[in-house]
Amino acid sequence: MNKWILLLITAVLLVGCSNSGSEAGTEDNNKNGSGGDSYRQISTSEAAELMETEEGYIILDVRTPDEFRERHIPGAINIPNETIGGEAPSELPDKDQLILVYCRSGNRSKQAAAKLSDMGYVNIVEFGGINDWTGETTAGDE
Repeated sequence: MNKWILLLITAVLLVGCSNSGSEAGTEDNNKNGSGGDSYRQISTSEAAELMETEEGYIILDVRTPDEFRERHIPGAINIPNETIGGEAPSELPDKDQLILVYCRSGNRSKQAAAKLSDMGYVNIVEFGGINDWTGETTAGDE
């Protein structure tokens, strides 16, 4: 009997202390660091799947305009992370719309996702950086 109680307590502690969903490629509801709303974080392959199955989404590249012109995901719009401030960007009028956010490596996209979430956007999905993107890319100002 005592053996089962010890096993149960150990299992509860392991589950409670695990870092659920934080491994690369797993879906995670991350707090944006400010105690506000959260955004989802997914892998680039999950993002590619969403792009194939969903409609009416925006792909948001938050890198600099020069980086965007060099290479970006087709159909993406460019709003540099450093320009996202206290007011909602005019390019993103619908705060309920699915917005898929990426940058070069994942740092700026997390920052931008957190800022958008703080502004009241409720369907933000951050998927890291174009460095990990295996799908199609294009160049220019598209």
